[in-house]
Amino acid sequence: MTLPAALPDILRAIFPGDTLALGEAERLAYAYDNSRRNALPDAVVFPTTHEQVEALVKACREYRTPLVARGRGTNTTGATVPVAGGVVASFERMNRILRIDPDNRLAVVEPGVLNGDLQQALKPHGFFWPPDPTSSPWCSIGGNLACNSAGPRTVKYGSPRENTLGLRAVAGTGEGFRCGTYTSKGSTGYDLTRLLIGAEGTLALITEATLKLTPKPSGLRTLRATYRDVGAAARAVARIMAQPVTPCALEFIDDVALKLARDHGGDSVPVAGAMLMIEVDGEPDTLPGAVEAVSRAARGDGLESLQVAQTAEETQALWSARKALSPAQRTISPNKINEDVVVPVSHLPELVDGIKVLAAKHDVLIVSFGHAGNGNLHVNLLPRDEAERERAHACLAEVFALVIRLEGTLSGEHGIGLVKREFMPLALEPATLGLMRSVKNAFDPDGILNPGKLLP
Repeated sequence: MTLPAALPDILRAIFPGDTLALGEAERLAYAYDNSRRNALPDAVVFPTTHEQVEALVKACREYRTPLVARGRGTNTTGATVPVAGGVVASFERMNRILRIDPDNRLAVVEPGVLNGDLQQALKPHGFFWPPDPTSSPWCSIGGNLACNSAGPRTVKYGSPRENTLGLRAVAGTGEGFRCGTYTSKGSTGYDLTRLLIGAEGTLALITEATLKLTPKPSGLRTLRATYRDVGAAARAVARIMAQPVTPCALEFIDDVALKLARDHGGDSVPVAGAMLMIEVDGEPDTLPGAVEAVSRAARGDGLESLQVAQTAEETQALWSARKALSPAQRTISPNKINEDVVVPVSHLPELVDGIKVLAAKHDVLIVSFGHAGNGNLHVNLLPRDEAERERAHACLAEVFALVIRLEGTLSGEHGIGLVKREFMPLALEPATLGLMRSVKNAFDPDGILNPGKLLP
């Protein structure tokens, strides 16, 4: 669409100078995200205050103009692509850490604060915010909240939903509101905070977040276990998660991924049927017992080797396979399809075996790795030409069907966005989707917030 004639002047009044971009070259930079989907917005604005966001939403509502909130564009599902045109609100300049309160274990931040910058600011206080996506040096807190993006530490510490106390936001009506608390405990009405987290900007635009902080453990130990095959590794995951010591990271890498990583990263990457990367944290005097408990669970049929790092250099060496994986995949397929399905941990062996069967059936290279302690597997289909791309999309539909049969769901941390919305009826029954549409209508009665996303 093109903007209604009166709207550019209204936007200029709200966003003076370089806080409004109307030139095509400037708008092009905000037309896409890491999903490689793209659509050109008609305008880009750069809010710096909550009041500006209220005025923006009211103006877009008056002129029925689509409005898409954006962090740093690291999303892989097209959640920030302005498919209907309209206005993109980039929160990159709303990036202040407003308050760090160690006594109450909370921090108050604006949505444009980078995850990595927040972690650095918290270090001197002895705290951290647990969500740690792979993109943490570049992704924003607002983006983490929009998609409930988590990372490896979720297995022990939880996702953004479990680590956010409250929000300030602007609904699609243009009305600003606060929800949640400054306390770690509260039972006062509906939990709108958890509702907005993961809503991908379809209900409201977040302008401030009160985050729950966690004391940083002083010790960390890293283990690497290799297995005869993916089934043995997957069964070890279930054993590890069934004993009392919860690891702070439990990563799974299949045999195809290991081969790719070895071709790219060299002999430091082991040859195996599958591998687990395990980390435990805590105080130094508790770590030996924790390592022993996890090691016992990791041992079992199919284990080939188990190593425990003793130094920082050894830890880095053990992680070499995981770090070599992303660049290795890019050399195979620049058009990789990156999905992050989730199943109950006990069903992980069936999921891994089923993906192997589907890869052979459709003759598509599939690399599987991810946050196994949550049952959250990153399934990467690597098509190399048009014929393989067509087979990959057919295969993907069967992967999702397999996940649902195994009592899983479509995403653990990437969200639904544009890419997965057609599959939502697989995961949710009509009555549930109907209630979600009613919630959407209550927050955004004119449907201006991030249209074409999430709900089918």
